[in-house]
Amino acid sequence: MSNLNFIIPAKAKMFTYILMAVGLISIIAAFLTDAPPEPDAHYHQTRVWANLFINSFFFMSIALAAAFFLGLQYAAEAGWATTVKRITEAVAWYLPYGLSFMLLLFILGQAGVHHIYSWMTPGIADVASPNYDAVVAAKIGYFGWFWWVRTLLYMAGWLFFTNKLRKNSIAADAVSDDTHHWKNVKLSAWFMVLFAVTSSTSAWDWLMSIDVHWFSTLYGWYMFAGMWVSAIITIIMLVVWLKKLGYMEFVTESTVHDLGKWMFAISFLWTYLYFSQFMLIWYSDIPEEVIYYKARWDHYKPLMWTVLLVNFAFPMILLMSRDSKRNFWFLTIVGTIIFVGHWLDVIMMVMPGTVGHHWNGLSWMEFGTFLGFLGLFINVLLRNLASRPLMVKNHPYLDEAVHHTT
Repeated sequence: MSNLNFIIPAKAKMFTYILMAVGLISIIAAFLTDAPPEPDAHYHQTRVWANLFINSFFFMSIALAAAFFLGLQYAAEAGWATTVKRITEAVAWYLPYGLSFMLLLFILGQAGVHHIYSWMTPGIADVASPNYDAVVAAKIGYFGWFWWVRTLLYMAGWLFFTNKLRKNSIAADAVSDDTHHWKNVKLSAWFMVLFAVTSSTSAWDWLMSIDVHWFSTLYGWYMFAGMWVSAIITIIMLVVWLKKLGYMEFVTESTVHDLGKWMFAISFLWTYLYFSQFMLIWYSDIPEEVIYYKARWDHYKPLMWTVLLVNFAFPMILLMSRDSKRNFWFLTIVGTIIFVGHWLDVIMMVMPGTVGHHWNGLSWMEFGTFLGFLGLFINVLLRNLASRPLMVKNHPYLDEAVHHTT
């Protein structure tokens, strides 16, 4: 089976179409649902757009983190994950779809269709306008046209490196030497430099600026940890599912175990950053800093505790042992729960700064939108996997990966 292309099962394909249909119906219904009386009417529409933004960003970030993980393996000249390289590439190549959705939402926001970003409100930097905000006016040089330049540069840079890594990887299968592999090693070194900067600055621009009066130096790393562990979970679940179908027999139990260790370790990195950001702000108790957590503590406390418990307690308790990371069924269940936990984390980043105290908890709107994007995400991954053989060829570390044991 290892030399054959992956064939998408009809049931899996139909499952993705059903999820996309559920999502589309949910999104349409959300727009058509009668909004409550003012002032909640404005926040009803904002909530719909915020849901679209949350899911666009969440699944895009998984693809971006997969591209980073792929580049990291090249830059570090690591061999153990070579057998899951095609899966990592398949996840990473959702990036054009995810970035397209993000760009569309940004354009619509700038056009005034919705206001996820308060600093996009017309007249907000004009002292004569009733919408004037002195804090935003002081920062307007960072936003405006310069924000668009940064956004386009992020997207272009990420797509350039991801596409080049993918093309070289495909070309490497058709030759008998390692030329394309070493090209990717050099490319990945530059990609790591780009990613180190832009993963944080894009988090500031796209997520932290939702709460435009607030800032945190840890925010970029915090967001990065969440998207990285979500990407690792996605790779694990695809490996386990494909092995169940009879593919990927060349992926050893030790390789899956190592992926499980990554999931365990990055969960602790996320927890460290989550707690450090909260603790430092709480301890210093500076008004312009505590506003971020005050809004969440007052109106989103159940969500805050759920995010912390799911993304910290679950991996700490359930993934500590060696056996738990070698039990494929157990790893999939725990990974699914943590995956949803990080989706909830993105909700907690976005909703308080957009909908604020008008949000009344998770509803069909959130779950329906999530399922629609999940269906599209899975559909793209499956088509990417089916586009070429699951086993790489002519990779210098392939033999090491096939016989990988720990």
